[in-house]
Order: sequence, then C-alpha cells, then structure tokens
Amino acid sequence: MKVLIVHAHPEPQSFTAALRDQAVATFEGQGHQVQVSDLYAMNWNPVASADDFVHRENPEYLVYALEQRLGVKSQSLAADIQQELDKLLWADLVVLNFPIFWFSAPAMLKGWIDRVLVSGVCYGGKRFYDQGGLAGKRALVTVTLGGREHMFGEGAIHGPLEDMLRPILRGTLAYVGFDVLAPFVAWHVPYISDEARQGFLGDYRQRLEQLSDDLPLVFPRLSQFDEALYPLVPVVSE
Repeated sequence: MKVLIVHAHPEPQSFTAALRDQAVATFEGQGHQVQVSDLYAMNWNPVASADDFVHRENPEYLVYALEQRLGVKSQSLAADIQQELDKLLWADLVVLNFPIFWFSAPAMLKGWIDRVLVSGVCYGGKRFYDQGGLAGKRALVTVTLGGREHMFGEGAIHGPLEDMLRPILRGTLAYVGFDVLAPFVAWHVPYISDEARQGFLGDYRQRLEQLSDDLPLVFPRLSQFDEALYPLVPVVSE
C-alpha cells in the first residue's frame, strides 16, 4: 500500500508530530510505502491565487476552478501544486494529521486542500461522492485537541466533534470520492501526562495495524438520485 501523510502542525516537537511519526513507523513496519508532506516544514503556500498557473486561459478574470481544469490539460499548474497532486494520485491511503483550530483545521491544511484537490482531476461536473475523481482511495483524519472527550457530543458544551469535521469528512474527502474512515482523536493532549500520551500512541498504532478491517463511513451515492439530483430513495449518511 502507498500512504501519503499530510501533516499540519507548526511545532516539530508537538504530539501531533508524534502521531505522524507513529504512523510512518507503523506503516513502514508493515512494508508499506510512505510519503509525508509536512506543510509547515515545507513552508507551503496556503493561498489560492492567479500565481498558481504558469499560463492562464483568461488573464483578465480569474475563475479558479476553471483555470485548474485548463492547467491540468496544459500542464501549467504551479510546480508546488503539481508535486503534491502527484503524491495524492500516487497514494492508496491519505492521512490528514492536524490539530483542531477554532472548531476547524489549520489554515495551512485548508490551503493545501484548496490548491491541490484540483478541478478536472479530483472532481468536476457530476464526479463527486462515489463517482469522485479519487474513488477507490481511502482517507483517515487524525486530530488532536485540547478539550476533554465529555465536552463533545450531543448535548455537550461544544456539540459533536463530527459537526466540526463535517467540512473535511464529507465536504472534502467524501466529495472527491475517498472511502472515508472514522477519525482517530487524541483528547486533551496539552494537559495530560506523558503516560496518557503514550497510551494514545499505542491506541493509534493498533488502529493503523488493523486499518484494513475498517469499514468506511456512509455517504450519499449518485445512484440514490435522479439526473437533476433529486433523491430517489431516503439518503442515509454520516
């Protein structure tokens, strides 16, 4: 299996980085090939702009998704985007590894998504959900956060963590065709003991070792809708 880990944390000694290292060790220990995109270490540019295209179809007015599609055909995507897109297409499994910032992902990771999940390859027209451009690949989200587990869920102070992750789990990964696995969550990590952190690392190793047994989350399939995308049957999804 070929694994791409997209890591987004500004501190190289963070527990999020320890999870990244655990993933690399576990996957390589199983004989898998691993590439890591450490976005902060790479000084990744998260800003989608006209500079993302060597040549523009319309230099007067930027329609970003359209320029992406044309950039793919003319091989005129910026070099940093093409490099990451090549990794993405190479991978069988993509792991997004990041801390929760303000009920969401860091801007660095959001910028990677904006620039690398290019129209014309990853999605476009009716190529989404099970018909998305990355169908057949799997994705795992691994997150750390400061809150305690009991603070998240129905009726809890912050509400369900799934609500915070929905833009990534459904609106990004499932949308472009990934089989999305249930996320791995390390709770309250800035405030717990080293022993507790080691426990999370052990749990993560076991999860990754048994990842082939994981069933993906359920999201809509285009066969559940007519040509105008009205539902044909009741749709059940995460």
